[in-house]
Amino acid sequence: MTSAPHANDPDVVRRLLTEPGRWAVVGLSDNTDRPAYGVARFLQERLGAEVVPVHPRAVDVHGEHGFPDLATADRHGPLDVVDCFVNSSRVGAVVDEAIRLGAHAVWMQLGVVDEDAAARARAAGLDVVMDACPAIEAPRLGLV
Repeated sequence: MTSAPHANDPDVVRRLLTEPGRWAVVGLSDNTDRPAYGVARFLQERLGAEVVPVHPRAVDVHGEHGFPDLATADRHGPLDVVDCFVNSSRVGAVVDEAIRLGAHAVWMQLGVVDEDAAARARAAGLDVVMDACPAIEAPRLGLV
């Protein structure tokens, strides 16, 4: 039996974007040309989120200390949202790590879709947003 495709719940999107939280931005580097750079700045400046850069190079971004992986970032404080700027073929492993670490939500960015990973996260009690961008959703919902 196949489950229905994931549909983003507007109430979950609104809550994640309005409640203060610690957002691990997976794939965030100091490359200003990458979408993660601008979205992380938006989360930080416009939504008041604490941004935690997660990238193998562990670079500091937007004045925040970078970590090489989610587990290391989690050791420095619990993660509320794991925001995934990784290829759809790799996001399942990131979602599984977010579940293992006890994150409250996973947010898969525009173009990042993995129905199985979304189902695993929902089954583990995490909120899930998929194929969406906070920098688009917040203005659309009148939050900024």
